[in-house]
Amino acid sequence: MNPNPLKILVLYYSQHGATRNLALQIARGIESVGGCEAVLRTVPKVSTVCEAVEDSVPDNGAPYAAAEDLRHCAGLALGSPTRFGNMAAAVKYFIDGTIPQWIGAELSGKPATVFTSTASLHGGQESTLLSMMLPLLHHGMIISGIPFSETALSHTRSGGTPYGASHVAGSDHSAELTEDESRLAFAQGRRLAELAVKLAAE
Repeated sequence: MNPNPLKILVLYYSQHGATRNLALQIARGIESVGGCEAVLRTVPKVSTVCEAVEDSVPDNGAPYAAAEDLRHCAGLALGSPTRFGNMAAAVKYFIDGTIPQWIGAELSGKPATVFTSTASLHGGQESTLLSMMLPLLHHGMIISGIPFSETALSHTRSGGTPYGASHVAGSDHSAELTEDESRLAFAQGRRLAELAVKLAAE
């Protein structure tokens, strides 16, 4: 076992569990690459009420992300459900607070990837994924998507885009991933880890 694995941050916000399930599959893909460890983190809800009463540690699931998680990561997978074709406010709020990391170029040159979920098939997945890439580009990160060499990308009837893994929850808000969605999220995590290993070796 590698005593000093490359820590790859899987940072997400999930309301009904679908984005979390994508994050778990991406984490499995990351850890299928030798010398890599997935670090799962989430962000709290954002509102004047939540900020006043929300516990500093979530009741269940991943811990909340902190500045040191960004500082020490070798790569980043960022996930959010779609809100009107854009990332959720909780994710945007966290990203907007990363000015110190931007000033210190702490993420520059590191690989990154994005993932999302929607209720409907045409609910703005690709616009959300593209918008999530923008702050990562400002941070100087190297963006990675999913190539069409992943055959599930060509025949999926649910989630999955070349811009990043995705899930279609439907009107019942199902968090269960399809086989193609799971396969693509795993492949995305694995690809991110492989890039992190190559970049760390330079």
